[in-house]
Amino acid sequence: MEKITVKDIVKRFSFELLSGEDQLHRELKQSKVRRPGLEFMGMFDFITPEYIHILGKNEINYLYTLDEEECKLRIGHILSYDPPCIIITSNQKEPNGLLQYCLENGIPVLRTNDSTSEVSAKLDAFVVKAMAPEISIHGVCVNVSGMGILLRGKSGVGKSETAHTLIGRGHRLIADDIVVLKKLSPQTLLGTHNEKNKEFLALRSIGLLNVVRLYGRSAFQEETRIALDIELTKWESNTLNNELELETKFKDYMGVQIPHIQIQLQPGRDVAGLIEAAANNWYLKQQGYSAAEEFVKRLEEEME
Repeated sequence: MEKITVKDIVKRFSFELLSGEDQLHRELKQSKVRRPGLEFMGMFDFITPEYIHILGKNEINYLYTLDEEECKLRIGHILSYDPPCIIITSNQKEPNGLLQYCLENGIPVLRTNDSTSEVSAKLDAFVVKAMAPEISIHGVCVNVSGMGILLRGKSGVGKSETAHTLIGRGHRLIADDIVVLKKLSPQTLLGTHNEKNKEFLALRSIGLLNVVRLYGRSAFQEETRIALDIELTKWESNTLNNELELETKFKDYMGVQIPHIQIQLQPGRDVAGLIEAAANNWYLKQQGYSAAEEFVKRLEEEME
């Protein structure tokens, strides 16, 4: 999980810093933001501390109805939750005493032109992703027809070469050799690069390639939701299952179950084409279509 500070979000979203320049090192502990409501009233039960607090038009207008001492009291209720920072939206003017009181308590105050809903959505997405549990695995990650696919297998089996072929067919590279996996939810696994290997693809006998410089911006994508885990293995005679439809197997990554298939390699076999077929077939299954079921249905109709 990445450490994220107030300075990171100021830089990422170009927020205006109103006060607390020496407190930008404060670390975010919660992956969500919230608008104070119950906090203003001093109702502390069942509310988790250390959230970023956003002051939108409703909150600012409410504070303006109070005298300075009452406003200070309400702001004090928020500060008792030890927020890493307070953000004022819609470029509103801060209420009297807010900056000084936050300065005294070591809480940075930021401001933005964006609306409350825009700030909440952007911050939630950024912070949840940055603070997500993560692991790094050996493999290749590609986006095929809009679906994220992990390619795994022993070193030298042909993962990078297969990714190169897929790029030539219009698909996108996410990461080569080291893939960073982030768990965004119990059902969502995100694949990305580790910054150092961004845009690079290593091919044996050729060397390191920058796919963006060679093939254009469309050859690379920053991240993708993982839909399939494909293991490339050496060909073994008499081991392939030729049933009409194989039982779905899964690979576990940090508690997230990802559909898993194995593709055996043999000279002349179009592995990239098989991966495209697997991706498209998976998509059809998500839409409720099964080629095997339709085939069996045709046989039954013929027998009748």
